[in-house]
Amino acid sequence: MKPVTALRLAPALALSLPLAVLLTGCSTPSARPVSSAPSVSAAAPSLPGATATDTGWIQLLIPMDDQAEELLALAADRGSSPAVATWATGLAKAHRSELATLRPLLHRMGLPDTNVHQGHDMPGMVTESDLTRGRRLTGAAFDRFVLRELRDHLGHSRRVSRSAARSAGSSEVRRLASGIADTRADQLKSLPGR
Repeated sequence: MKPVTALRLAPALALSLPLAVLLTGCSTPSARPVSSAPSVSAAAPSLPGATATDTGWIQLLIPMDDQAEELLALAADRGSSPAVATWATGLAKAHRSELATLRPLLHRMGLPDTNVHQGHDMPGMVTESDLTRGRRLTGAAFDRFVLRELRDHLGHSRRVSRSAARSAGSSEVRRLASGIADTRADQLKSLPGR
């Protein structure tokens, strides 16, 4: 692992063992914006009780969802199985809904909408090389690849969300993380061909 500033790595490490395990694959973070959301206001953060755990979870889950959405778009367009395409479309919609909830929390915490995990090869994170590989595959091989990657994404994001549900400082974040962990369990059960 390349050196990483303590300020950027500490919040993510505070999410306990599941998140710490995910971070072992990290490299130096980049400050590339993940959306064109409005800039963060200079006002003081307004998420009562928020801690480094809350920050680390939100800053991990947003890029996990963003990057999974790219693979879900491929699956919806190129899946050879109608069941895979339909499932991917529904999962993409659910991810967009989560992001619409997570990003305002990020801003309320006074944090910019930047991907501090850009370029990291972490468990559960769909990487650029995953997307490149997916674009080369076709038919049943493509479907198997997509389902394997998304099972990994859902499983890891469920684990870090369960961890945040237990240890986040903000009651709002704990409730949201718990809900997302439960949703991930349902999404895994609905995975085609499990």
